[in-house]
Amino acid sequence: MKIKKFFSSQKFIVFVWVLGIAVIWEIFAFIVAATKRTPVNVLPHLWQIIEAFFSDKKVSGKMTMAELIGTACQETLLRAAIGFAIGTVLGYLLALLMNLSRIVEKIAFPYLMLIQMIPILGMAPIILSITGDINTSRIVIAAILTFYPVSANTLAGFKAVEQEKCELMYSYASSRFQLYTKTLIPSCIPYFFTGLKISAPMAITASILVDTLQGGNGLGCMLSQSLKGGMTRLVFWDIVLISAIIGILSYQVMGLIEKLICPYKRTKKAD
Repeated sequence: MKIKKFFSSQKFIVFVWVLGIAVIWEIFAFIVAATKRTPVNVLPHLWQIIEAFFSDKKVSGKMTMAELIGTACQETLLRAAIGFAIGTVLGYLLALLMNLSRIVEKIAFPYLMLIQMIPILGMAPIILSITGDINTSRIVIAAILTFYPVSANTLAGFKAVEQEKCELMYSYASSRFQLYTKTLIPSCIPYFFTGLKISAPMAITASILVDTLQGGNGLGCMLSQSLKGGMTRLVFWDIVLISAIIGILSYQVMGLIEKLICPYKRTKKAD
């Protein structure tokens, strides 16, 4: 039974997925290496990518690969974190207002949908022209991409509360404030965290993409420079790998916070 439980566990499934991706990557890396390409082969082996990250060789000025990516990562993540925090607060407040007022919902929700449909690459120059500052524009874009998932999912959480629960609260002569604090807000927490788990990787991805357009010292800027031949091509692949890991970790962190805040999550897992 223990062996069967192990093979059906989430950890084993994740291990199989990671192993499968690594095997497929290496197969294609060998195929690319055996193919003559001009000017260079573009798909390195995974061990080359990992080795380059821990190498002491200077890739830009006096910085090693780890130092270069670490510095760029700090700037990108800081902007993404600020935008994520702003978008989370504003998105939650708007969802609350839309649930309180049907008029606000009818006015605001179409604009939420419209903002979501605008591509990031098209949004970046518009926001930059409005703010007039590169760093501010990146924060705003991260906030916008966080804003919609949080707002839409939180509103869905409010709407999902059974009418019987609300009627029961009113039968106890509860005020609207008590209705929200005792019933609606606690009930929408899982939906709220669903929005956070969606928007956290999106905020990081947006910051990286905008870096490629507007320059600076972020991860996206390093990606662009490596593709243009400004530094070794392995910088590109290391940043891609690090960005993927950061995106996955951001999702996992939101899930961990949800389990800490929601006691029933821990109870369900224990059962």
